[in-house]
Amino acid sequence: MLSHACYVAAYRRKLEEMAATGRVDLTLIVPPHWQAGGRKAIFESGNSQGYEIVHDNPVLNGHHHLHFYRHLGGHLRRLKPDVFHIDEEPYDLVTFCALRQARKVGAKSLFFTWQNLYRSYPPPFGYFEKYALSHCDGAIAGSQEAAAILRRKGYQGPLFEIPQFGVDLESVQPKMPGPTFRIGYVGRLVKEKGILILLKAVAGLEGNWEFHLLGDGRLRQQIVETARLASLSDRVRLVGGVPSAEVPSFLRQLDVLVLPSLSTFRWKEQFGRVLTEAMACGLPVVGSDSGEIPHVIGEAGLLFHEGDVEGLRSQLRRLMGDPGLRVRLGKLGRERVEAHYTHRRIAEKTLEAYDKIVSGAP
Repeated sequence: MLSHACYVAAYRRKLEEMAATGRVDLTLIVPPHWQAGGRKAIFESGNSQGYEIVHDNPVLNGHHHLHFYRHLGGHLRRLKPDVFHIDEEPYDLVTFCALRQARKVGAKSLFFTWQNLYRSYPPPFGYFEKYALSHCDGAIAGSQEAAAILRRKGYQGPLFEIPQFGVDLESVQPKMPGPTFRIGYVGRLVKEKGILILLKAVAGLEGNWEFHLLGDGRLRQQIVETARLASLSDRVRLVGGVPSAEVPSFLRQLDVLVLPSLSTFRWKEQFGRVLTEAMACGLPVVGSDSGEIPHVIGEAGLLFHEGDVEGLRSQLRRLMGDPGLRVRLGKLGRERVEAHYTHRRIAEKTLEAYDKIVSGAP
């Protein structure tokens, strides 16, 4: 497997589950660090049992669409894989290069995509995508919409709908209720994540509540200033960024997790992994109807139309005033994660995809 994202330890839990089955001899090729948002994110320790890790620093590290691995051919000649899982988008240079190297060693290949908007890419990315769709042996789409986009673009090969990463139920525990209703958000502090919509919604809530934000981004100072002008500085708490392993601890302090994403011309919510993390904690979730959010939540949470401040505020009021509803949704959410979104379940589905590609099964 080739994956720049797997410098994050939590993401590699899926690989441990795959290796633990004994059905696969697995090697991960991953950068020793990734230039994320202007900072060097070092490869995180942990979750590395049962499989081999090969560190290779890509050319143009940090450029999602233009990075590639100069030594990839040598790695593949040594490993001689039956299946080469390219955990990257089909329109990226790294996928184009990796598919060409896979053909040279006779490996079956597949890529992964989150892309849930139909877009025509300029050269050379449009060419990379066409090459990937016609030269891969299979594809994994992280959502229903991403799968539909591949078919719409003419891809006719084996297609598997599997989220990229899962949740470890054993590492999370439900929170204990407290006197203050704590509303939480986890993610980038950017406009398209709907964070300003959420801030307006909580500003109109009555009662004893707090708003906790975990993450960082260009709207941080605007959030601080807006909270100050609304006399909410003592209720709005910005935590900043933390390692992925510490996110469950933050979630356990909340009474509800909100993902208020706003679709734009260039983006809509591709999955919302924090929803599954919160649901695994037995935490009720509220999400907008942007992109994949309704499919992830199912019947285990509350929805509102994206951008609708009063609609979001109404759902938060429902949860504040109905502890029984919070308990029911929390239970449904954890059950939904156990059925669909654990690392183990995603590992099983990924191995099934490998089997079908190797055997040539439809």
